[in-house]
Amino acid sequence: MLREKLKQYNVILASKSPRRQQFFKDLDIDFTIQLKEIEEIYPPELKGTEITDFLADLKSQAFSNLSENDLLITSDTIVWLEEKALGKPKDETDAFNMLRALSGKKHEVITSISIKSKFFQKIINDVTTVSFKELSDDEINYYIKNYKPFDKAGAYGIQEWIGFIAIDNLEGSYFNVVGLPVHKLYKELMNL
Repeated sequence: MLREKLKQYNVILASKSPRRQQFFKDLDIDFTIQLKEIEEIYPPELKGTEITDFLADLKSQAFSNLSENDLLITSDTIVWLEEKALGKPKDETDAFNMLRALSGKKHEVITSISIKSKFFQKIINDVTTVSFKELSDDEINYYIKNYKPFDKAGAYGIQEWIGFIAIDNLEGSYFNVVGLPVHKLYKELMNL
């Protein structure tokens, strides 16, 4: 349905995330991938959805020369724990510390999407609450060693081993935790 709906657009996905790229394929969107490096720095006073909204918009600003039929999609995901944003871990120690902090607690996974053309921009977001069981150091180390979650906010992928064993409860969209609230994106694109 979306392929037909968006046929007048040149849809650009600005994401190197293989999970987001797969979602676009699964939604039957005809798209190209274009990447621009940006420093993902946001003002320290921002909280929760303000951070991901800001970063999704910041990523879109790197594409200053959109043509009339371009439709640019940028996105950002964070894990929000105890009033702090967890992004992607820098190394194994950082990943361990993030997973240790998440252990036995609830956190939020927040994703924002910017949908931008030469004529308009809309930013949407979604929040999912995730509850983790207590994790042993052995479980954390096993996951990091075998799954190397360095490209994932909060150092984990819900669709991987850690998601199978650690998640007690989920309130909201599973796909948002994977990296894209596809139900909200679909609705927005169908309304263009």
